[in-house]
Amino acid sequence: MKLPVIKHLTSFIEENDEDFIVETIETLEALTEVPSLKDEELDVIGELISNMYGALEVDKMIKEGTPKKEALNSFMKRVLGSIDT
Repeated sequence: MKLPVIKHLTSFIEENDEDFIVETIETLEALTEVPSLKDEELDVIGELISNMYGALEVDKMIKEGTPKKEALNSFMKRVLGSIDT
């Protein structure tokens, strides 16, 4: 996951609507079922999906009242904490 990408997607959600991200995730998930995709292509799609789910999570925290910067930092600490264990 990349914080700048999640931050950009979070701004996109604020300016538009989270439904765009949800529908894009569904589309990308459907693409992963194409049998001819290479591992590298699946990795890229997986990274995009992860960043989008991250942005949705950050947006949820913001809507619950967490300041944007704090929500982003908190989310990334959780992600890094789960990787370290």
